[in-house]
Amino acid sequence: MSIEVQNVTKQYKDQKALDNVSFKVKDAEIVGFLGPNGAGKSTMMKILTTYIEASAGSANVNGYDVTDEKKKVQSSVGYLPEQNPLYTELYVKEYLNFNANVYGTSKSRINEVIELTGLSPEAHKKIEQLSKGYRQRVGLANALLHNPDVLILDEPTTGLDPNQLVEIRNLIKSIGKEKTVFLSTHIMQEVEAMCDRVIIINKGEIVADKYLKDLRKGQEQIVIVEFDYRVEDVFLLKLPNVTSVKNTHDFIYEITFSTKDDMRSHVFDFAHDNKLKILQLNQKNTSLESLFRELTSTS
Repeated sequence: MSIEVQNVTKQYKDQKALDNVSFKVKDAEIVGFLGPNGAGKSTMMKILTTYIEASAGSANVNGYDVTDEKKKVQSSVGYLPEQNPLYTELYVKEYLNFNANVYGTSKSRINEVIELTGLSPEAHKKIEQLSKGYRQRVGLANALLHNPDVLILDEPTTGLDPNQLVEIRNLIKSIGKEKTVFLSTHIMQEVEAMCDRVIIINKGEIVADKYLKDLRKGQEQIVIVEFDYRVEDVFLLKLPNVTSVKNTHDFIYEITFSTKDDMRSHVFDFAHDNKLKILQLNQKNTSLESLFRELTSTS
């Protein structure tokens, strides 16, 4: 197991941020840690990366105890916190070179992570000149510098525009083919787009732990697609098994299909045949949405 958490509790004076939390994450698995704001996601991330200690319970990352073997945990984990801490006055390569010295990592690794994270076109710039999306790439490149087996990402897509979202999602999915990725978010669509499994936390307690494939066994699905031009609903309604089409914003459409088969390939073929570009293409898991609302409702 890459991550093992057993009965972890974190108490802040009168407030219990985490209450007897337990879960495991396997090697090369992308797991979404989903919950409302204030549910305890960031607290769990900080415990796993040794920034704070639990009040009770135990946690291991890559086989190392987060309390007794902090240096080993830090050396084997790549961490991107919610507030990406960058020295913005430095150039991209200068910043990565500084951190390579901290990690004791070979300088040849710098060019490797720049290539891996798609930073090459911007690598000659100062970080302060970069867009939010490229700053996130710098944070991911830094997290990957020492080639860790586990990546822990706290709200990695917060504040990104739709194009940046797609780029960072694809990058994380690509990284997740070889490494364990544990990412926190309060956005269900991020879990659907990137993750194999979702753990839902509410008020400091784990309330669900499900594989996305198990939540997709229903007979209905919604595909969210963004084209580069507006499309009349009547044309999308001609796709097989379509029950409804909703234009939610600009060129973004929610297409409901009455089948459990993945219909994204049909939408892709439609775009190709009509010379349209697809800017995003995701499934909206109605089962996940219903589960989340049911388990985190304050009413």
